[in-house]
Amino acid sequence: MWFNIFKEFFSDLRRQKLRSSLTLIAIAWGTLSVVILLAFGRGLGTSMMEGMMGAGNQMVVVYSGQTGIAFEGNPEGRRIRFVEDDAYLIQRAVPGVEQVSPQYGRGGATLQTDLTRTNTFMEGVNPDFEIMRTMYPAAGGRFINQRDVDEMRRVLFLGNDIAGRLFGDENPIGQEVMLDGNPFTVIGVMQEKMQTSMNNGPDANRAIIPYTTFRNIYGYQYVNSLLIRPGDPAMQEEVIAGIRNLLSSKYKFHPDDEQALPMWDFIEMEEMNRKVAVGIEIFLFVIGFFTLMIAGVGVANIMFVVVKERTKEIGLKMAVGARKIHIIVQFIFESLFISFLGGGLGLLISAGIVKGVLMMNMTDGAGEFLGKPEISEVAVLVTISVLVLIGLIAGIFPAIKASRVDPVESLRYE
Repeated sequence: MWFNIFKEFFSDLRRQKLRSSLTLIAIAWGTLSVVILLAFGRGLGTSMMEGMMGAGNQMVVVYSGQTGIAFEGNPEGRRIRFVEDDAYLIQRAVPGVEQVSPQYGRGGATLQTDLTRTNTFMEGVNPDFEIMRTMYPAAGGRFINQRDVDEMRRVLFLGNDIAGRLFGDENPIGQEVMLDGNPFTVIGVMQEKMQTSMNNGPDANRAIIPYTTFRNIYGYQYVNSLLIRPGDPAMQEEVIAGIRNLLSSKYKFHPDDEQALPMWDFIEMEEMNRKVAVGIEIFLFVIGFFTLMIAGVGVANIMFVVVKERTKEIGLKMAVGARKIHIIVQFIFESLFISFLGGGLGLLISAGIVKGVLMMNMTDGAGEFLGKPEISEVAVLVTISVLVLIGLIAGIFPAIKASRVDPVESLRYE
């Protein structure tokens, strides 16, 4: 039975080469549209997440503000300032906090070598800053460690761009740099990373020193901000509420006064970016889906034509005892086979395009977002499901029409 179905199917393809070829191309093009749009949509979403993570890894940045509500005799507009110990107080007192770092900042810091001089934004932090800000060292170097902090060492971690400006192709590790007139030893250079969110410029242009060294040299009394990272992102709301309650109690402001305690919540941003990425994928899938459905109309048309051309053959089969279910199965199978044949061609072309784009290694400008398309298993499964749906819909009505052929009338059909 199946051998005869295949034989008849390919016989139809040979008889109507142009019509069959156009239908297969339409299905292949529709499949290509769905897969490519989903692949680039996934690549865009992944790059958006990567760029956001380049600025902060599931952390919350707490800034000092000024009160917007009068509270317990304290006036509105009172400035709130944090000290180093506030970071460690939060770590001890707020459940769920895993990593913290006080953060000093200084704009216009001067870095100078024997041949080059440049300015940048410089920060004083602790070792937890590495993970929270994804500032991972390239091979051969390291980030600041706890001993650097305890001994107030004059060590310097550089962003990859500023290291290139200062040293060119020379290895910076172990080299001396004058930071605002003070000698520092370079201990590491940041790995190149994508960063779409930033404060005071990209991390690639940043200089990092231990916060104790920063305080010792510049004499700052108050930190610019506090960086906090929960051990479990699901505890984000509880951790933020705990921070507000703790600091509002210490500094005497209303716990609901957001102006007194501004926060930059990367966990919330991550969730929003995920939703945006999913929305983009759904939108692109809908566009590709309708393109594929239009191709499905072509499959339905060709199946109606096949039924018309084979009316005598269908009537003869039914006259010698073929059941309606056999006729229906035959035409649905042929419709599905056309869908899968064109779909398989479309998938192969899609895979070739994605591989070609990845080999081009586009990492500049828009290429940062569009240069990493990804054909996911979900995209393939969704596409196959749509092809099955199209094959069934395009085949079921012609198949039913074929099964209703009157054997007597069909034998007189011209």
